Amino acid sequence: MIVGVGADLCDIRRIQDSLDRFGDRFKLRCFTEIERIRSDRKPDAAWSYAKRFAAKEACAKALGTGMRRDVYWKDMGVVNLPSGRPTLALTGHAAQHLRRLTPPGHEATVHLTLSDEHPYALAFVVIEALPVTK
Repeated sequence: MIVGVGADLCDIRRIQDSLDRFGDRFKLRCFTEIERIRSDRKPDAAWSYAKRFAAKEACAKALGTGMRRDVYWKDMGVVNLPSGRPTLALTGHAAQHLRRLTPPGHEATVHLTLSDEHPYALAFVVIEALPVTK
């Protein structure tokens, strides 16, 4: 069962401007350590940061909170599964909201897809609740 859907389109140039203007302050406020390490290794780090920024916005929409109601940027982090597929790891209040959305006897799975075509980065999130099998 689908319990949440969110999408976001982010302008890579806007993220580049934030990186140029605020540097580490912007990175430390909005991104997890894993996201910073991965993005900073890329030749065009702004593209990577923009996709992750869009993923956080899309996730907040899928949670039904937006970037309010005590959900913070670093409560949502893009991580890659061993297969390389991206997903979101939720902590703090974002994880609490996810638990509230998940019906009893179900387990939540967060699906994430990322794309970019300069000057835009796109993220789409689907939160699915699957019955727990015993």
